[in-house]
Amino acid sequence: MKEEIKNEETITLVTVCNNNFVVLLAALLKSLEENHISTERIDLYIVDDNITEKNKQKIIASLHPNKLTLIWIALADAIPKHLQLPLDSTTFPANTYARICIPYFINPTAEKAIYLDVDMIVLKDIAKLWYTDIADFNIAAVADRSEVVSSPWGGIKNYAALGLKAESRYLNSGIFVLRPKEWKRLKIPEQAFECAHENISFISFADQYSLNVIFNERWFELDKRWNSYAQLEEKQPYIIHFTGMKPIFKGYEANLAYKNLFFHYLNKTEWKGFKQKSNILRFLQKLYNKALKRINSSLRK
Repeated sequence: MKEEIKNEETITLVTVCNNNFVVLLAALLKSLEENHISTERIDLYIVDDNITEKNKQKIIASLHPNKLTLIWIALADAIPKHLQLPLDSTTFPANTYARICIPYFINPTAEKAIYLDVDMIVLKDIAKLWYTDIADFNIAAVADRSEVVSSPWGGIKNYAALGLKAESRYLNSGIFVLRPKEWKRLKIPEQAFECAHENISFISFADQYSLNVIFNERWFELDKRWNSYAQLEEKQPYIIHFTGMKPIFKGYEANLAYKNLFFHYLNKTEWKGFKQKSNILRFLQKLYNKALKRINSSLRK
């Protein structure tokens, strides 16, 4: 019998999570684990924004011990000391900017990395994305629902002042492939934080603003199935992205089939039987995120 040849390449993944969204993290990791059928090892870095030890243990207990290698990075350690966290006025938690700092906390030998938002489930082997040829681009992503920078719904409010073409494509930073060594060489994290600080009043989607300014017309557009928004109806999604109201809340009104898939994976974890939360909790979390930024901004002054 011929011996199976195993692929020794390591896939590097990154996500960011706080204790409020640890249930989403559980479903994401379970979906990753179950759909990774090729033999690559996966190193998965989790930027930990105050996740309790109890919940960490529940995450670990939910997964097969040999499928994913979890590497926990405290939020404070993910942001380099020479970078000052932008405190925009959005309701997104400040931890969203940690994804920009990926080159500083993953294995320095990694040639590539994939960032995934925690509000996703993966239905295709992530190796397929890992081996996607993105040519010489330093970032690959899927276009946002707003599609272009001039979109009044999303986009970049001051695109004209920045010299950007109105019709240039606008990426969604919920999932992207990056070349960390090149990001570090080009000082992309530094550029992104500087961009955010200089344009803080125009930011509506946190880190997504800076990435679109820096990589304007210089990013590789992935197959849209790698970022299938829950408000739409993609028949064969590779990754479902629960933008807006998450399926853990009673107010979720997006694609019902996608919600059922989310709970399919969640029920294979230590959160089996989880009941949807009140929408009020979501509202309070957003208020807390915004208030915390205001407090920290005042402390800086």
